[in-house]
Amino acid sequence: MIEYDKIYINGEWVAPSGEGTSHLVNPATEEVFATVAMSFPEDVDKAAQAARAAFIPWSQTPAVERKALIEAICAKLKERKDEMATLISQEMGIPVHFALGIQVLGPISGLKNFANLAETMEAVKEHDEGYITIKEAIGVCSFITPWNFPLFQVIAKVGPALAAGCTCILKPSEQTPLSSYIFAEVCDEVGLPAGVFNLLPGKGSMIGDELSSHPEVDLVSFTGSTEVGVDVAKSAAGTVKRVCQELGGKSAFIIAEDAPVEKATKYVVKDSMFNSGQMCVQLSRIFVHESQYEEALATAKKVSDRLVVGDPTSTDTFLGPLSSMKARASVTRMIDDAVANGARLVAGGSELPEGIDKGAYVRPTILGDVTNDMPIARNEIFGPVLCFIPYKTEAEAIAMANDSDFGLSSGVWATSKETQMRIARQLRAGQVKVNGPAFSFDAPFGGYKMSGNGREWGASGLIEYTEEKAILTGG
Repeated sequence: MIEYDKIYINGEWVAPSGEGTSHLVNPATEEVFATVAMSFPEDVDKAAQAARAAFIPWSQTPAVERKALIEAICAKLKERKDEMATLISQEMGIPVHFALGIQVLGPISGLKNFANLAETMEAVKEHDEGYITIKEAIGVCSFITPWNFPLFQVIAKVGPALAAGCTCILKPSEQTPLSSYIFAEVCDEVGLPAGVFNLLPGKGSMIGDELSSHPEVDLVSFTGSTEVGVDVAKSAAGTVKRVCQELGGKSAFIIAEDAPVEKATKYVVKDSMFNSGQMCVQLSRIFVHESQYEEALATAKKVSDRLVVGDPTSTDTFLGPLSSMKARASVTRMIDDAVANGARLVAGGSELPEGIDKGAYVRPTILGDVTNDMPIARNEIFGPVLCFIPYKTEAEAIAMANDSDFGLSSGVWATSKETQMRIARQLRAGQVKVNGPAFSFDAPFGGYKMSGNGREWGASGLIEYTEEKAILTGG
């Protein structure tokens, strides 16, 4: 049994202000494997005061020194990569081999990019009109991160904040806090100054409001559901702090009429089933020209049926369980409701996968004959479920793709460059994946509409944690 009974405030491991423990359940075995301390509102105040006291000296630390400390964090995290991959797999069910590459090593490379951006904070831009502009760290930042990409999202927020010279208060998801504990241990080990990074595990319902409303916090960054994001923004409004949010998604993927439909379908099925579909960026609405629709469904069924569902410790496994039995119940209910509403069950379904008798497993599911107004096409599923929707014209496909409250990600597969760019430019989403690219830790990431505001990763991610100051001189 793994036990963490302390929280990290002002460079020290201390007992929380109250009593309470979170029990972590492995969704593959349905067994408790770890217990973690819970934080309380009084702990938020202590962390905020510590972060405020540390802000001026940290923001005035030469950028080259901040860069060196972030690089040291990268090196120490890499030493513990296998440990973190195993813990993340136990927390949320993702196969260990995927956790290592995408949940651990990927974001560590992104953190290295932020280290390299630290020195851009010292740039001075001269203007012909007789003034200069500089960037300064915004101040104390609080972070509320999700369970589905635990270390990934911690680094997306803490990395640029540290590079900019901000101080940090992190509340990881109560479901997946263990890699955040390792991050805190590493910060302590490399000598990050006291108060620069503080860790408050616990429930959002207990300390989320304090993290977003505290007067000593200058910025709150939240990743999670749109509903909770609205509450975070309301809570932050009273102190007029900056709010950065990455929220829900219902991303569209258009297979153009000139595209190789088999190749495009194979890509989108495997890409969207990763992490058992538990991604805000999942390309869950696939639009296919009516002349290629049945071919796409046949290909999707073939690919989906071949994906291995099972033991997260096996290198053969593509899909582990969902994050919890509660999540499984929600996803299977949505599948059954979709079929009851007229969707065609092409592959998968709500039963447990063959050969599995326990755990939060869901079959990779393909739904055909879906219309864009069905609940399954409107609402985020957060599971391995894809909706295939036919279209008659390119204009109709684009209109249906944009007919959503969300706009986080999107995709297109087309043969001609002209078609690729024509469609990509019209999609109302923060990112458009054209013909199956890899994720970029340099490209800005964020949403349109109810998918959030602000950007993460790369230079745009750093800017979120800065203020621009104009210095005008009269001679």
